Amino acid sequence: MYKYAIKGGHPIHGEIKISGSKNAALPLMVASILTDEDVILHNVPSLLDIDVLIKLLDRLGKKTEFKNGTAIIKPNNRTDLEAPYELVKKMRASIIVLGPLLAKHGFCKVTLPGGCAFGPRPVDLHIKGLEALNAKIKLNEGYIEAKATKLKGTTIDLNGKYGPTVLGTDNVMMAATLAQGTTVIQNAACEPECEDLANMLNTMGADIQREDNGTLIINGVKKLHGTEYTIIPDRIESGTFLAMAAASRGSLTIHNTNEKHIESVLDILENIGCDIKRNDTTISIKAKKHLKPFDIESLPYPKFPTDLQSIFTTLACTINGTSSLTEKIYPDRFMHVPELIRMGANIEVSDGVATVSGNGKLLSAEVQASDLRAGAALVIAAVCADKESNIHRIYHIERGYEKLEKKLQSIGINIKKIKDNIL
Repeated sequence: MYKYAIKGGHPIHGEIKISGSKNAALPLMVASILTDEDVILHNVPSLLDIDVLIKLLDRLGKKTEFKNGTAIIKPNNRTDLEAPYELVKKMRASIIVLGPLLAKHGFCKVTLPGGCAFGPRPVDLHIKGLEALNAKIKLNEGYIEAKATKLKGTTIDLNGKYGPTVLGTDNVMMAATLAQGTTVIQNAACEPECEDLANMLNTMGADIQREDNGTLIINGVKKLHGTEYTIIPDRIESGTFLAMAAASRGSLTIHNTNEKHIESVLDILENIGCDIKRNDTTISIKAKKHLKPFDIESLPYPKFPTDLQSIFTTLACTINGTSSLTEKIYPDRFMHVPELIRMGANIEVSDGVATVSGNGKLLSAEVQASDLRAGAALVIAAVCADKESNIHRIYHIERGYEKLEKKLQSIGINIKKIKDNIL
């Protein structure tokens, strides 16, 4: 076990390169199940989640060579159609192997993913979508068992209680590429990561089109071939570092990003008083000393992303005045709040809304990450705190931020990754 020891209290300055998107890389790697040919992916981040997926793909008939940001995924001699609990429990996104396994092999057995620290995230829409494609699905001893002699295209609505399902859209989209006939997915997720998956599948021979209203039209094909493809930049990492620069009242230039993917984030930062300069792949931010409080709601893309809600909660703590953050995707996603309160924050949570009474400062403390983005929020808080803070359970953070320690050091942050005796 390791922890981060961060000595804060200084603005950050410098330049960093944003890594490839974790949330895009995972489904793109899984899409390799749909073909018997090689799939080569560039701009793949080196993360714990990627390592887990490589092990899972090895169980499911794929051998992955991963080096210097490039993953070469080839068939191996092993074809186990079961995604076991010991791997799926480490990464909830493993559920996306369900659709491609079913489409390619006609059968699969995937363990039900658990919830997470900010509440359960059901897979009912995944099952609904695949059943609509003519799959027979039953739940047996904690596993989803799915069979289909032949998937058949149909019209499916994937809108859920809190909006469209991203992973559910990925699952149904991949399954539909090899289905017989045409599949129409209404209320499909529009996130850039879903678009990236559709784009890559089309390079493999799929026939996927998106209408202006967000509807996906997928004409099934008999087989898919291999491809070589470059993954989009990580918009959540981009937003995290921009918020860190604002919270510390520093300046930062990020490269290898896509400003179109985070327009809602950039608009907020400009509205509260940050100077932003941007082009297609580079964004620069310079924060003023006195920033304005803000009110935001996390909603499906292109609105403000739920994955940055905790990060902007930390930013609000550094701003004098009252800010509010309304969580419309996962109303229980406030596990970071008790830890921020330990660092001197004044935050009240009620009915999915965090009200932050900022006083412009945070205090050092011993805190622990409960999940990936909550951990990132605590890193920013430690950067802004007065003295040294220790962040425990950083394995959560390293699931989604590549080379975080080195990147932080490169922009002037005093951070060390050291062994941790606290479990």
